[in-house]
Amino acid sequence: MAARFAAAGLRLGLAARTKPSAPPGAEAVTASVDVTDPAAVDRFAADVAARFGRVDLWVNNAGVLEPIAPLRDADPAAVAANVEVNVLGVMHGSAAFARHVRSRPGGGVLVNITSGAATNPYAGWAAYCASKAAVDQLTRVVSVEEAGAGLRAYAVAPGVVDTDMQVTIRETPEDRFPTVERFRDLARTGAFNTPPWVADRVLRLLDEDPGTVVLRIPDEPR
Repeated sequence: MAARFAAAGLRLGLAARTKPSAPPGAEAVTASVDVTDPAAVDRFAADVAARFGRVDLWVNNAGVLEPIAPLRDADPAAVAANVEVNVLGVMHGSAAFARHVRSRPGGGVLVNITSGAATNPYAGWAAYCASKAAVDQLTRVVSVEEAGAGLRAYAVAPGVVDTDMQVTIRETPEDRFPTVERFRDLARTGAFNTPPWVADRVLRLLDEDPGTVVLRIPDEPR
């Protein structure tokens, strides 16, 4: 997404667990940020706004899949960590952006990356499915709360993208994730959305309101 956004002329604020590299030639603020730390998220938002004057598009993309196991067998600490990143991390980013939008003229676009798992239950993914369902609903709430400030909020399911998360899924034993063969079939057939395809559709949200808060990016043509 960063490379595609830079190619479209956007200046970037990029944060990850380790400090990310900006695309060549991009104007960017980069930082290592723990999204479970609201103060750290606020500092990052302030640093980007100080450098570029304002933030118009904010994407909450941090997320974890584990633990993959029936809930009865899942490590409670791993379940808590999943919720802390996938739900509280998105909340902290959404709150930071909402405060920023209200601090200056004009609106903004918030994109929270969700998943089809928010509505499709998968055995072995209790924490992930529940956390993504929470992302959908919190995005609806932010959309209502911040409409008066001109903030448009979207929970965007990107489809299946061949990330490291997909590698983890495909390597999971069937007794822990009974649907694993479906994801292995996707890899065999190459039925993925590519990052540029997803990025371009996120960029469209700057200029186009699809009229719904929760949306799924369509499958990329083959």
